[in-house]
Amino acid sequence: MTRKDRGNRKSRRGANYLNRHLKPHQPKDVVSFASELEESTLEQAQQLAKLPFIYPHVALMPDAHTGLGSSVGTVFGTIDAVIPAAVGVDIGCGMIAVRTQFTATDLAGKDLTQLRDAIEAAIPLSPGNYNKDWILPGSADTRCRELAKLAEETGVDLSHSPKWRQQLGSLGGGNHFIELCLDETDTVWMFLHSGSRGVGNKIAQKHIAIAKKLMAKWWIPIENNDLAYLVQGTPEFGSYIKDLHWAQRFAFLNREEMMDRFSTCLSEFMGTDVEEVERINCHHNYTQREEHAGHTVWLTRKGAVNADEGRLALIPGSMGTASYVVEGKGNAQSLHSAPHGAGRRYSRTEARRRFTVEDLASRMTGIVYRPGEAWIDEIPDAYKDIDQVMADSRDLVEIKHKLRQVMNVKGT
Repeated sequence: MTRKDRGNRKSRRGANYLNRHLKPHQPKDVVSFASELEESTLEQAQQLAKLPFIYPHVALMPDAHTGLGSSVGTVFGTIDAVIPAAVGVDIGCGMIAVRTQFTATDLAGKDLTQLRDAIEAAIPLSPGNYNKDWILPGSADTRCRELAKLAEETGVDLSHSPKWRQQLGSLGGGNHFIELCLDETDTVWMFLHSGSRGVGNKIAQKHIAIAKKLMAKWWIPIENNDLAYLVQGTPEFGSYIKDLHWAQRFAFLNREEMMDRFSTCLSEFMGTDVEEVERINCHHNYTQREEHAGHTVWLTRKGAVNADEGRLALIPGSMGTASYVVEGKGNAQSLHSAPHGAGRRYSRTEARRRFTVEDLASRMTGIVYRPGEAWIDEIPDAYKDIDQVMADSRDLVEIKHKLRQVMNVKGT
């Protein structure tokens, strides 16, 4: 058999596999936990629910809002298929928090601007800003070696991102942040939000384009081209899953590396080493195999955390508002999931039109941050009320700690 014959045979096998998904079917249910929900967000969920491989249903989290492909705050299972755009371009984005031995009393009289400046020097901020050295020291080198080995063993091609090593331990921009917080007992927490950076974005964009190309190649009709999917059993599916798992691991280790640098900065600032009482690291943009309603599915959480019974997770508010450490209740209707944050109410463009630097400053009273126009679109008013989001989540999670910010660091 010639190479061309093998290629044609593989294409026919893929096309036949996909044709199984074109049989008549009933849309799955959409279950919403949001008391505030845009019509466009519901419409996106309904579009998603029409796909024949969705199982058992689509769940909208309390913070759900319109996004690319599927809404942010959407959870759903799929059988024999995955939707790259529904995972999102920041694969593995999530939160990490560390509870320390320090209290508000230990911070009294200290100038937190010094800590802010030290963190900004230790952790590259904003899109395109990475570590300068190709070989990173200490824990970063160890983590890069782990990721390089994983890529080699699983056949992940990283040629599209030659600087992926320099990206490890960098924050990014947008709604990513680093915060020092106090809980209800005035205990000090370190808290940060980030994902898989540029390398994760490149991986996502690569496979989103492949999925769209396959839809056209095999004449697969879909209502929304951003819901283009890959079918299990095809080479394209296998390649995406390998790349996805690598990016999710990168995101996890990226947060670990930044938290270690944050801890070093805080130790030097306090004059004594941080003692970690507790560390929680969780994704909120990812896909993994899980059991739901009697079937093994590819469970996608786009802007949602795993809320299995007893599992700890982190739900941040917006800049200047409260954040929460929670414990999952294993709610079946939410697909064992909970919100990932406050969720946007206004787009970045609309937020900049509505609010000013002075508005932001008034919302950040009592919090050390770096003032400026660059962060107007992150004003709390641009997001849903986090306390209402948590009220809507009462059947999904139990609140263990409520955190309030005393220092905030963000990229642009």
